[in-house]
Formats: sequence, structure tokens, C-alpha cells
Amino acid sequence: MYKYLVAALLLCCGSAMAQQELEIQVELPKIDTGTYHRPYVAVWIENEQQQPVRLIEAWLEKPDWIKDLRRFWRKLGRSEPQLVDAKTGATKGPGSYKVRWDGKDEQGKAVAAGTYVLFVEAAREQGGRNLAKQAFTWDGSSVQIEIKASKELGKIQLTSAQGN
Repeated sequence: MYKYLVAALLLCCGSAMAQQELEIQVELPKIDTGTYHRPYVAVWIENEQQQPVRLIEAWLEKPDWIKDLRRFWRKLGRSEPQLVDAKTGATKGPGSYKVRWDGKDEQGKAVAAGTYVLFVEAAREQGGRNLAKQAFTWDGSSVQIEIKASKELGKIQLTSAQGN
């Protein structure tokens, strides 16, 4: 009887985690400057061993500028150019943008429960550069985290949500 109860709990919890998504809301602030260039932004997840798990979004104007996103360049940009190209979208102006992580790695496999780190890096031509990072627990439990704003990045919110 005990092993059936354990199996049912594992099935239930594993299923809930597999359907969970992490909603990431990234704000890009309006910066008053003579010449405003839209920032290049990368959003990705790493594991506790600092290995990239999933590239979520990259907003880049030209591939040449990817090196300005220094951590992103070292972790993914130079070693995975096809992946970066596939996930790259247009740069975005000031505003609030939502992206989602479905709890899967680049191969489409659900990641194991554990601690992961969200990275959001932004750089502007003739402007500043900021890197925001936040650890979170991925185990099916609720996630509600807010990262304070910096010069190039407004506040960033992480919220767990049920996937489709």
C-alpha cells in the first residue's frame, strides 16, 4: 500500500512540475539621452553548476553587438551561434515584456527539480550595461520574486504559472 501511495504522489508532483512555467516580466526603462539606442537583451537560465540550461530570448539588432552582452557571450553566444540566431528577435524600446520558460532544456526535456538561476543582461550602444541574476527553486512550488531595477533594466518579476 505504501509504495502505491508514494508512486501516486510522485506522479502527481512530477505532473504538476512538468506543467509549470516561469513567467518572466522584463521592464526596459525610458532613458533620457540625446541619442537613444534600443538595448540588446538576453534572457537565459543556468543550473547551479553555472551551465546554460535554456536560452529564452535574445533581442539583438546585429550579430556583431552580441559581444557587448559579456556573460551571455561567454556562456552561449560564441559557442552556440545557431541557437542564438534561432532565438533572436528585434530589439525593443522602453516598456514591459513577458517571456516564459517551460521548465525544459534546449533538447526539450523537462529539467530536474533543483535550484536554477535566471540571467537577464542588457547593453546599449553608447550606453550602459547591466546583468541581473536571481536564483530560484524549481520543484513545482510557487515562485514569486522581484529583482530591483538598475540603470539599463527596470524591475524584473518571476512568477510561476500553469502551462498550457
